[in-house]
Amino acid sequence: MALTPDDVVRLAGLARIDLTDDETAQLAPQLGLILDSVAVVSQVATADVPPTSHALPLSNVFRSDEPRPSLPPADALAGAPRAQDNRFRVPRILEEDAQ
Repeated sequence: MALTPDDVVRLAGLARIDLTDDETAQLAPQLGLILDSVAVVSQVATADVPPTSHALPLSNVFRSDEPRPSLPPADALAGAPRAQDNRFRVPRILEEDAQ
């Protein structure tokens, strides 16, 4: 589908994009090529082809949600810049008076 520079100006106006005349002239054939490519893909998709999200069939790929021992506090805090009473020590971000 060939787009004219006037079509590009109208689309740019809808998108609230300011284009120069050079940009408009350059974009017209590029946008036309994109529309032609979409038209080709649309011809391939027929009613007998089910929509898919992946090229290969997938089942639930997540691990089961089962309780297991957590990380010991010493290991969790090993990389912390500061720790106190088995907790991460972080800078205060609120004032004492804040309510």
